[in-house]
Amino acid sequence: MKRVVLALGSNEGDRAGFLEKSCELIGCRVGKVTRCSRVYETEAWGFEAPPFLNQAIIVETELSPDEVLHVTQQIEKKLGRTCKSGRTSEGNPIYHNRTIDIDILLYEGVACETPQLTLPHPHISERDFVLLPLSDLFGDTVVPPFHQSFQQMLNKLKTEN
Repeated sequence: MKRVVLALGSNEGDRAGFLEKSCELIGCRVGKVTRCSRVYETEAWGFEAPPFLNQAIIVETELSPDEVLHVTQQIEKKLGRTCKSGRTSEGNPIYHNRTIDIDILLYEGVACETPQLTLPHPHISERDFVLLPLSDLFGDTVVPPFHQSFQQMLNKLKTEN
């Protein structure tokens, strides 16, 4: 069994309900959900939109990272997500409102970069809506391959902004 850390976010419809339902489906299809962070309400990042509810969870799984990605994308579709983020012709990100967004942040013992998946998630240290729930889950623990705790990253991000 491997541990995978997922970030959940919703800013459309029954936001809390979508977080709860996604956790339930992840528990059925990906593996046992062993820990959940608190739920945080945060402003949309990268676009003008209603606020998000965000949470991070730890799941024990026998699935490979690619299988986790496939299953979580199926869950997003099942819960009504219609648009994935993309890029403009100039390479700038395009974000959309979403019923649920499930991102793989970390997969125990795996670092990779493919067109479909980069692990650890490349923007962890830039996003308070990810660092807040990760700090709940890991406290002051430094999780490889990082050299500082998520709380330290969050403190640094706050001082930079």
